[in-house]
Amino acid sequence: MSRLQIAFPLALLSCALVPAAAVAEHVFPTCTESQCSVQLTAEQLLAKAETLVSEHRFAEAAPMLAALENAPQVALERNFLIGYTQVETGEVTRAIKTFRAILAQYPEQTRVRMELGRALLMQGKGQSADHHFRLAQQDSSLPEDIAGSIRATRGVLRQVRTSSYNFNFGLAPDSNITGGTNAATIDVSVGPFTVPLALDSNARQKSGTGQFATFSGSVRTGLAGETRLLIDGDTQFTNYRGKDHDDLSLQLAAGPEFSVGEDTSVHIQAIGSQRFYGGKNASRAFGLRAGLQSELGEGQRIGVSLDARRSNSGFAEAYDGWQLGGFATYERVIARKMIASASLFGRREALTSAAYSDFEVGGNLGIGGELPLGINASISGGASRAWYDAPLAIFSNDPRKDWRLNGRVELGLRSMRVLGFSPSVAYSYSASLSTLTLYDSKRSRVRFALARYF
Repeated sequence: MSRLQIAFPLALLSCALVPAAAVAEHVFPTCTESQCSVQLTAEQLLAKAETLVSEHRFAEAAPMLAALENAPQVALERNFLIGYTQVETGEVTRAIKTFRAILAQYPEQTRVRMELGRALLMQGKGQSADHHFRLAQQDSSLPEDIAGSIRATRGVLRQVRTSSYNFNFGLAPDSNITGGTNAATIDVSVGPFTVPLALDSNARQKSGTGQFATFSGSVRTGLAGETRLLIDGDTQFTNYRGKDHDDLSLQLAAGPEFSVGEDTSVHIQAIGSQRFYGGKNASRAFGLRAGLQSELGEGQRIGVSLDARRSNSGFAEAYDGWQLGGFATYERVIARKMIASASLFGRREALTSAAYSDFEVGGNLGIGGELPLGINASISGGASRAWYDAPLAIFSNDPRKDWRLNGRVELGLRSMRVLGFSPSVAYSYSASLSTLTLYDSKRSRVRFALARYF
């Protein structure tokens, strides 16, 4: 057994079931001259099947589990035993589907979630397994030996090679693909006078529907001792009619990660990013980021990160400069199936032009997790305030100030899969409320996607 394998003692989920010993004691055969027969209730048959599965006599248990197909009162326990059998006989992919189907109806079932985590672990999907172990770990009724086994496994997962990849694509109706203002005119200062100026249509809000695709991945692999190599990458592309508003961004980060005690890790990564907008180089940046993540117990986790990079714009030298940021996040598991989060951030852009340099602070709140029927849902929202260093003299004598608002709601149906892809729909809203009319904007986006999680 490798150090990443974990086994849990087989135990049925319902405490009301008749134990197998009681079946043998209270069931008596009915005999005729030629043969004897035994009649069992669904609960008694299930108890016998559990005994056989616990003894790894899977072939003998199979016809009993099949016979229980039309006994809805024991469907949960029967399906659990089928999934457990599939894991133990090497049909891990089928077992994952079985356990996910159970959790779609009963997301609070800790025992099922533990076995799903174990099956994912057997397929090398450490990050997904850790997610389910983390949710299961919050069940206060877990025996201490099982809880300890989960903690130990999660600790090992933080030390060894793990990877995860997500890919999704779809359609994206968008109320403002230019990110422009909805104002028709702006005020321009000409000496002591203010003159209204009509905006060109290219500077104003424009709606459209695009096709998008995103890919993100993370790999963690051991280097030496407690040191690991952490590699993160993601890319996003949105295509609209023509080329003017096509948007492509790529980012890659790589560097060492260290353990600090059993529940805390620190990483330092070199990071590079590139964005093309309208087929042109919009920005290119290189720098460093460092982060700390710590498990606090009772489903709580904190993370802190710092980011510094030098950016060069392909549009104008005025946008070249340094981008600095600091982020802090707190997470907590709720009801063994949801994760709530709160974050604070500060960001500084020190660019060639003081009029485009700013300092921004803000925060976000969110909650997401699993609902019945295999639905994954999340909702989040946030606000920030930005102050600019100097005025844009042509528009105002005072430096610009913005309020920035955002919100997002997403629903995904993980229980439905087509060639491994699951459907989802997301709505996001953003607004910038600026002291300069030119930078007032609102944007609503809907994304209809098919997503695959590797």
